[in-house]
Amino acid sequence: MKFDFTKMHGIGNDFVVIDAINQSVSLSSTMARQIADRHFGVGCDQILIVEPPRSEDVAFRFRILNADGSEVAQCGNGARCFARFVYDKGLVEEKEFPVETANGVMIMRLKESGLVQVDMGEPELTPVKIPFQAEKQALSYQIDAAGKELAIGAVSMGNPHAVLNVDDVQSAPVGKLGLILENHERFPERANVGFMQIESPQHIRLRVYERGAGETLACGSGACAAVVIGQLQGHLSDEVKVDLPGGPLIINWQGEQTPVYLTGPTATVFEGKIEL
Repeated sequence: MKFDFTKMHGIGNDFVVIDAINQSVSLSSTMARQIADRHFGVGCDQILIVEPPRSEDVAFRFRILNADGSEVAQCGNGARCFARFVYDKGLVEEKEFPVETANGVMIMRLKESGLVQVDMGEPELTPVKIPFQAEKQALSYQIDAAGKELAIGAVSMGNPHAVLNVDDVQSAPVGKLGLILENHERFPERANVGFMQIESPQHIRLRVYERGAGETLACGSGACAAVVIGQLQGHLSDEVKVDLPGGPLIINWQGEQTPVYLTGPTATVFEGKIEL
């Protein structure tokens, strides 16, 4: 199988984007791992697939494969790159359009500034729906990890997230604790793990250990999750600049029962053709 692809990134969170509308593409998890391999493949955190819509209410179907070949329902930075890709390739003429994801319908918007904004939907805080094992919903949960009892926030942004407050994000044990919490038994579908340093009500620093990918330079859904938890715990305002290792994102959230909006830049790196 031979097909064209585009390499893109959203503040360092990098993707291989594939148009599966104008060419025939069917990827197994083994093929996805081959593409994502940074030594023997193209190299990426995730693979984004543009598929035809399955209903008249949306413009496209948006699928996401992790570097380990697993399929996930949500990726904020990927969604922004997806929006830029379909617009730049002439697959859509409108600058605002709905797409189908495994988590429901997502609205994508290309702004006049050149930034891309996506409606990430309402955060899910009910433990069984995250999913996270807890007797009842709380702003903070105690969890055992690496021989310590940690306080985390838990939320789903279409994918499960654990959020820890840290004093210094640079010295936080992201690799060690991220791996442990990603695979913790209380997260039956694994978790993305965010390490959040609060600078002010309008500004945080964040590192994220992503489920199926390890630490990445940026995680859009992780930025949304951190702001949701920080706001619910009374630390953050309704608009927050999130500094990630790859660059900044802007998150807007007006509180419970409202969607989270993610805004940031995208970049196209190169285009190519691959044969598997």
